[in-house]
Amino acid sequence: MATAMGRKAAPARNMMALRSYQSQAETLVKTYLLADPFIPYTSVFAGIFACKMVYDICQLISSFYFKTYTTLTKIQRIEWNNRGMSTVHAIFISAVSTYFAFWSNLFSDNNPDGLLITRSSPLSTFTLGVSAGYFLSDLGMICWYYPSLGGLEYVVHHSLSAIAVAYSMYTGEGQLYTFMVLISEVTTPEINMRWFLDTAGLKISSAYLINGVAIFFAWLVARILLFIYMFYHVYLNYDQVIHMHIFGILLVFGVPSALGVMNLMWFGKIIKGLKKNLAKRL
Repeated sequence: MATAMGRKAAPARNMMALRSYQSQAETLVKTYLLADPFIPYTSVFAGIFACKMVYDICQLISSFYFKTYTTLTKIQRIEWNNRGMSTVHAIFISAVSTYFAFWSNLFSDNNPDGLLITRSSPLSTFTLGVSAGYFLSDLGMICWYYPSLGGLEYVVHHSLSAIAVAYSMYTGEGQLYTFMVLISEVTTPEINMRWFLDTAGLKISSAYLINGVAIFFAWLVARILLFIYMFYHVYLNYDQVIHMHIFGILLVFGVPSALGVMNLMWFGKIIKGLKKNLAKRL
């Protein structure tokens, strides 16, 4: 009978232990991970750690499930893993940025909490810190293996992005516009898929053509039209923008302008590539 009672008490003890662990985890997150003084440090560290973890997981999964991976050269396998890492970041940051920029009450016109340009929250700041950690990690890899993982344009793009995201995270200024620009990362999975298909020898497949069309529309919306909307939004709220620090004002106008020019240049290449691909199939 004592044994039976012990068996009945075991689930209750396990449940109490689980609740205690959950409470401790929540306390740890609130006290350290999302505590205002620590966010700029914990979030960047979390972003770098996540990049390393995703890179290793991508390497492990690819070794077992993709035959093409084992036939690649060392630098191709590094780029494969790197693109897997950037794809995960792109999905994460574009989804969260869309939420903050268009759905969250944080930047709503109905929110009376101070100027639009200076609004932030622990979660929005932490998100930007994670993204800054990614850009620093990816920039480090690009520079270490330069130019195998990307040329000068990638160095410029990641440097500008890291500076702008880190500034917005640290000061809390211009987070809305930072999120708007980060939505453009939604094009990264399609660009990476193009490379994966090409590397796997599927350049003449229907999937490659469909992916090219997806790149065209995603780029047009996220990197052309959205940037135009962002500049229009800055114009409408110029009276608030000028209250930022000088460096912040330079970033709001300078970084999107530089990235916008690069986006237009790359968009031209995308159109040429798509036209060439379509011409071969007609």
